Amino acid sequence: MSTDPLVIIGAGVMGTGIAALALGHGMPVVLLDVSPAILDQARRRVRRSLRHGRLMGSFPADRPDGALTTVETLGADLRPVAVIEAVTEDASTKVKTLTQLSEFLPPGVPLITNTSSIPLSELAASLGRPAELVGVHFMNPAYLVEMTELVRGSLTDEATVTAATALLRSWGRRVVVVHDAPGFVTSRLLHPMINEAVRLVGAGTAGVEEVDALMEGCLGHRTGPLGTADLIGLDNLADSLRELAQRTENPSYQPCDLLLSKVAQGHLGRKSGRGFYEYGDVLS
Repeated sequence: MSTDPLVIIGAGVMGTGIAALALGHGMPVVLLDVSPAILDQARRRVRRSLRHGRLMGSFPADRPDGALTTVETLGADLRPVAVIEAVTEDASTKVKTLTQLSEFLPPGVPLITNTSSIPLSELAASLGRPAELVGVHFMNPAYLVEMTELVRGSLTDEATVTAATALLRSWGRRVVVVHDAPGFVTSRLLHPMINEAVRLVGAGTAGVEEVDALMEGCLGHRTGPLGTADLIGLDNLADSLRELAQRTENPSYQPCDLLLSKVAQGHLGRKSGRGFYEYGDVLS
Protein backbone atom coordinates (compact mmCIF):
# COMPACT_ATOMS: atom_id res chain seq x y z
CA MET A 1 0.00 0.00 0.00
CA SER A 2 1.35 3.41 -0.99
CA THR A 3 2.22 5.82 1.84
CA ASP A 4 1.39 8.75 -0.44
CA PRO A 5 -1.99 10.24 0.47
CA LEU A 6 -5.16 10.32 -1.54
CA VAL A 7 -6.50 13.88 -1.84
CA ILE A 8 -10.28 14.40 -1.94
CA ILE A 9 -11.79 17.77 -2.80
CA GLY A 10 -15.23 18.17 -1.28
CA ALA A 11 -16.27 16.85 2.14
CA GLY A 12 -19.93 16.15 1.46
CA VAL A 13 -21.67 12.78 1.47
CA MET A 14 -19.70 11.39 -1.48
CA GLY A 15 -16.37 12.88 -0.45
CA THR A 16 -16.59 11.46 3.06
CA GLY A 17 -17.80 8.10 1.78
CA ILE A 18 -14.83 7.83 -0.58
CA ALA A 19 -12.53 8.95 2.23
CA ALA A 20 -13.87 6.14 4.45
CA LEU A 21 -13.27 3.64 1.62
CA ALA A 22 -9.62 4.64 1.24
CA LEU A 23 -8.98 4.96 4.98
CA GLY A 24 -10.54 1.57 5.69
CA HIS A 25 -8.03 0.02 3.29
CA GLY A 26 -5.12 1.67 5.07
CA MET A 27 -4.49 4.64 2.76
CA PRO A 28 -3.87 8.11 4.25
CA VAL A 29 -6.36 10.74 3.07
CA VAL A 30 -6.22 14.53 2.85
CA LEU A 31 -9.78 15.87 2.74
CA LEU A 32 -10.29 19.50 1.65
CA ASP A 33 -13.29 21.77 2.00
CA VAL A 34 -13.95 25.46 2.53
CA SER A 35 -14.71 25.82 6.23
CA PRO A 36 -13.89 24.37 9.67
CA ALA A 37 -17.59 23.67 10.31
CA ILE A 38 -17.91 21.53 7.18
CA LEU A 39 -14.69 19.68 8.02
CA ASP A 40 -15.77 19.07 11.60
CA GLN A 41 -18.99 17.51 10.34
CA ALA A 42 -16.98 15.53 7.78
CA ARG A 43 -14.71 14.03 10.44
CA ARG A 44 -17.75 12.80 12.38
CA ARG A 45 -19.30 11.35 9.24
CA VAL A 46 -16.07 9.57 8.29
CA ARG A 47 -15.74 8.05 11.78
CA ARG A 48 -19.32 6.79 11.56
CA SER A 49 -18.73 5.34 8.09
CA LEU A 50 -15.55 3.58 9.20
CA ARG A 51 -17.40 1.97 12.12
CA HIS A 52 -20.22 0.92 9.80
CA GLY A 53 -17.82 -0.43 7.19
CA ARG A 54 -15.96 -2.47 9.80
CA LEU A 55 -19.25 -3.88 11.08
CA MET A 56 -20.25 -4.86 7.54
CA GLY A 57 -16.87 -6.49 6.80
CA SER A 58 -16.07 -4.03 4.03
CA PHE A 59 -12.44 -3.42 5.08
CA PRO A 60 -9.48 -5.80 5.54
CA ALA A 61 -9.47 -7.06 9.12
CA ASP A 62 -5.67 -7.16 9.26
CA ARG A 63 -5.10 -3.60 8.07
CA PRO A 64 -5.34 -0.52 10.34
CA ASP A 65 -7.20 2.54 9.14
CA GLY A 66 -5.20 5.19 7.31
CA ALA A 67 -4.72 8.65 8.81
CA LEU A 68 -7.23 11.39 7.96
CA THR A 69 -6.05 14.99 7.58
CA THR A 70 -8.62 17.74 6.96
CA VAL A 71 -7.52 21.03 5.39
CA GLU A 72 -8.86 24.22 3.84
CA THR A 73 -5.87 24.62 1.48
CA LEU A 74 -3.39 22.20 -0.08
CA GLY A 75 0.32 22.42 0.70
CA ALA A 76 2.67 23.15 -2.18
CA ASP A 77 4.84 20.11 -1.37
CA LEU A 78 1.96 17.61 -1.52
CA ARG A 79 2.60 14.56 -3.72
CA PRO A 80 -0.64 12.55 -3.73
CA VAL A 81 -1.21 9.15 -5.28
CA ALA A 82 -4.32 10.65 -6.93
CA VAL A 83 -6.83 13.47 -6.48
CA ILE A 84 -10.58 12.90 -6.46
CA GLU A 85 -12.87 15.86 -7.13
CA ALA A 86 -16.20 15.41 -5.32
CA VAL A 87 -17.68 18.92 -5.31
CA THR A 88 -21.29 19.73 -6.12
CA GLU A 89 -22.76 18.51 -9.44
CA ASP A 90 -22.45 21.86 -11.20
CA ALA A 91 -20.38 22.16 -14.36
CA SER A 92 -18.87 25.60 -13.66
CA THR A 93 -17.89 24.63 -10.11
CA LYS A 94 -16.28 21.42 -11.30
CA VAL A 95 -14.43 23.12 -14.17
CA LYS A 96 -13.04 25.79 -11.81
CA THR A 97 -11.92 23.17 -9.28
CA LEU A 98 -10.37 20.85 -11.86
CA THR A 99 -8.56 23.71 -13.62
CA GLN A 100 -6.99 24.86 -10.35
CA LEU A 101 -5.96 21.31 -9.51
CA SER A 102 -4.46 20.71 -12.94
CA GLU A 103 -2.29 23.81 -12.56
CA PHE A 104 -1.26 22.88 -9.00
CA LEU A 105 -0.50 19.15 -9.26
CA PRO A 106 2.77 17.67 -10.49
CA PRO A 107 2.58 15.82 -13.83
CA GLY A 108 1.55 12.19 -13.68
CA VAL A 109 -0.98 12.47 -10.83
CA PRO A 110 -4.37 11.06 -11.93
CA LEU A 111 -7.14 13.63 -11.62
CA ILE A 112 -10.40 11.81 -10.93
CA THR A 113 -13.80 13.47 -11.17
CA ASN A 114 -16.76 11.88 -9.40
CA THR A 115 -19.32 13.54 -11.66
CA SER A 116 -22.46 11.51 -12.17
CA SER A 117 -23.68 13.22 -15.34
CA ILE A 118 -21.34 15.85 -16.86
CA PRO A 119 -19.31 14.65 -19.87
CA LEU A 120 -15.55 14.50 -19.33
CA SER A 121 -14.97 16.22 -22.68
CA GLU A 122 -16.63 19.31 -21.24
CA LEU A 123 -14.67 19.21 -17.99
CA ALA A 124 -11.35 18.55 -19.75
CA ALA A 125 -11.63 21.43 -22.23
CA SER A 126 -9.94 23.99 -19.98
CA LEU A 127 -7.30 21.69 -18.45
CA GLY A 128 -3.62 21.97 -19.27
CA ARG A 129 -3.23 18.17 -19.03
CA PRO A 130 -6.57 16.67 -20.13
CA ALA A 131 -4.98 13.23 -20.64
CA GLU A 132 -4.75 12.89 -16.84
CA LEU A 133 -8.49 13.37 -16.25
CA VAL A 134 -10.66 10.29 -15.75
CA GLY A 135 -14.14 9.81 -14.34
CA VAL A 136 -14.96 7.41 -11.53
CA HIS A 137 -18.62 7.26 -10.58
CA PHE A 138 -18.86 5.78 -7.08
CA MET A 139 -22.22 4.62 -5.83
CA ASN A 140 -23.39 5.75 -2.39
CA PRO A 141 -22.22 4.63 0.11
CA ALA A 142 -18.87 4.32 -1.62
CA TYR A 143 -17.34 2.22 1.15
CA LEU A 144 -20.05 -0.46 0.80
CA VAL A 145 -20.90 -0.64 -2.93
CA GLU A 146 -18.19 -2.63 -4.71
CA MET A 147 -19.04 -1.74 -8.31
CA THR A 148 -17.61 1.45 -9.84
CA GLU A 149 -18.14 3.03 -13.25
CA LEU A 150 -14.85 4.28 -14.71
CA VAL A 151 -15.32 6.80 -17.52
CA ARG A 152 -12.65 7.12 -20.20
CA GLY A 153 -12.80 10.55 -21.84
CA SER A 154 -11.80 11.03 -25.47
CA LEU A 155 -8.51 12.60 -24.30
CA THR A 156 -7.83 10.31 -21.31
CA ASP A 157 -4.58 8.40 -21.79
CA GLU A 158 -4.02 4.72 -21.06
CA ALA A 159 -1.65 5.41 -18.16
CA THR A 160 -4.37 7.34 -16.32
CA VAL A 161 -6.97 4.61 -16.88
CA THR A 162 -4.49 1.98 -15.68
CA ALA A 163 -3.54 3.98 -12.57
CA ALA A 164 -7.17 4.69 -11.62
CA THR A 165 -8.14 1.05 -12.17
CA ALA A 166 -5.26 -0.16 -10.00
CA LEU A 167 -6.22 2.28 -7.23
CA LEU A 168 -9.85 1.11 -7.24
CA ARG A 169 -8.88 -2.56 -7.23
CA SER A 170 -6.52 -1.95 -4.28
CA TRP A 171 -9.70 -0.97 -2.38
CA GLY A 172 -11.50 -4.14 -3.46
CA ARG A 173 -13.68 -2.36 -6.03
CA ARG A 174 -14.96 -3.91 -9.22
CA VAL A 175 -14.38 -1.69 -12.26
CA VAL A 176 -16.42 -1.38 -15.44
CA VAL A 177 -14.95 0.99 -18.05
CA VAL A 178 -17.35 3.00 -20.22
CA HIS A 179 -16.95 5.77 -22.78
CA ASP A 180 -17.87 9.40 -22.31
CA ALA A 181 -21.49 10.57 -22.67
CA PRO A 182 -23.97 12.63 -20.63
CA GLY A 183 -24.86 10.52 -17.58
CA PHE A 184 -22.58 7.70 -18.81
CA VAL A 185 -24.53 4.45 -18.17
CA THR A 186 -25.76 4.35 -14.56
CA SER A 187 -27.09 7.90 -14.20
CA ARG A 188 -28.50 7.96 -17.75
CA LEU A 189 -30.64 4.94 -16.90
CA LEU A 190 -31.31 5.39 -13.18
CA HIS A 191 -32.00 9.08 -12.68
CA PRO A 192 -34.77 9.49 -15.31
CA MET A 193 -36.39 6.31 -13.95
CA ILE A 194 -36.41 7.79 -10.43
CA ASN A 195 -37.83 11.03 -11.84
CA GLU A 196 -40.71 9.05 -13.41
CA ALA A 197 -41.32 7.27 -10.09
CA VAL A 198 -41.59 10.66 -8.36
CA ARG A 199 -44.00 11.84 -11.08
CA LEU A 200 -46.22 8.82 -10.40
CA VAL A 201 -46.35 9.69 -6.70
CA GLY A 202 -47.04 13.35 -7.50
CA ALA A 203 -49.90 12.39 -9.82
CA GLY A 204 -51.47 10.19 -7.15
CA THR A 205 -51.09 6.98 -9.17
CA ALA A 206 -49.48 5.25 -6.18
CA GLY A 207 -47.83 6.12 -2.88
CA VAL A 208 -44.12 6.07 -2.12
CA GLU A 209 -44.22 2.67 -0.41
CA GLU A 210 -46.34 1.14 -3.17
CA VAL A 211 -44.01 2.31 -5.96
CA ASP A 212 -40.95 0.99 -4.16
CA ALA A 213 -42.66 -2.30 -3.22
CA LEU A 214 -43.58 -2.96 -6.86
CA MET A 215 -40.10 -2.12 -8.15
CA GLU A 216 -38.48 -4.28 -5.47
CA GLY A 217 -40.87 -7.24 -5.69
CA CYS A 218 -41.55 -7.32 -9.44
CA LEU A 219 -38.39 -5.92 -11.00
CA GLY A 220 -35.70 -6.74 -8.43
CA HIS A 221 -34.73 -3.15 -7.65
CA ARG A 222 -32.93 -3.61 -4.34
CA THR A 223 -34.03 -0.44 -2.51
CA GLY A 224 -36.81 0.89 -4.77
CA PRO A 225 -36.41 4.12 -6.78
CA LEU A 226 -37.62 6.45 -4.03
CA GLY A 227 -35.52 4.85 -1.32
CA THR A 228 -32.60 5.13 -3.73
CA ALA A 229 -33.41 8.80 -4.33
CA ASP A 230 -33.16 9.44 -0.60
CA LEU A 231 -29.78 7.70 -0.55
CA ILE A 232 -28.45 9.73 -3.49
CA GLY A 233 -29.71 12.99 -2.01
CA LEU A 234 -32.68 14.73 -3.64
CA ASP A 235 -30.66 17.90 -4.29
CA ASN A 236 -27.93 15.87 -6.00
CA LEU A 237 -30.54 14.03 -8.04
CA ALA A 238 -32.19 17.28 -9.17
CA ASP A 239 -28.80 18.72 -10.17
CA SER A 240 -27.93 15.61 -12.16
CA LEU A 241 -31.28 15.64 -13.96
CA ARG A 242 -30.84 19.28 -14.95
CA GLU A 243 -27.40 18.50 -16.37
CA LEU A 244 -28.81 15.54 -18.30
CA ALA A 245 -31.73 17.56 -19.67
CA GLN A 246 -29.44 20.32 -20.87
CA ARG A 247 -26.90 18.05 -22.55
CA THR A 248 -29.32 15.62 -24.18
CA GLU A 249 -31.89 18.31 -25.05
CA ASN A 250 -34.53 16.01 -23.59
CA PRO A 251 -37.02 18.06 -21.52
CA SER A 252 -38.47 14.94 -19.88
CA TYR A 253 -35.23 14.70 -17.89
CA GLN A 254 -35.96 17.97 -16.08
CA PRO A 255 -36.61 17.31 -12.36
CA CYS A 256 -40.34 17.05 -11.75
CA ASP A 257 -42.34 19.40 -9.53
CA LEU A 258 -42.57 17.10 -6.49
CA LEU A 259 -38.81 16.52 -6.50
CA LEU A 260 -38.13 20.26 -6.70
CA SER A 261 -40.64 20.88 -3.91
CA LYS A 262 -38.86 18.40 -1.64
CA VAL A 263 -35.52 20.10 -2.30
CA ALA A 264 -36.99 23.57 -1.66
CA GLN A 265 -38.31 22.36 1.71
CA GLY A 266 -34.89 21.00 2.67
CA HIS A 267 -36.14 17.40 2.60
CA LEU A 268 -33.03 16.00 0.91
CA GLY A 269 -33.18 12.35 1.93
CA ARG A 270 -31.11 10.42 4.44
CA LYS A 271 -28.55 13.19 4.93
CA SER A 272 -31.23 15.64 6.16
CA GLY A 273 -33.27 13.06 8.06
CA ARG A 274 -36.26 13.30 5.72
CA GLY A 275 -36.96 12.82 2.02
CA PHE A 276 -39.55 10.46 0.64
CA TYR A 277 -39.12 8.59 3.92
CA GLU A 278 -38.51 9.73 7.50
CA TYR A 279 -35.12 8.83 9.02
CA GLY A 280 -35.00 10.87 12.21
CA ASP A 281 -31.24 10.84 12.77
CA VAL A 282 -29.50 13.35 10.50
CA LEU A 283 -26.19 12.07 9.07
CA SER A 284 -23.87 14.63 10.66
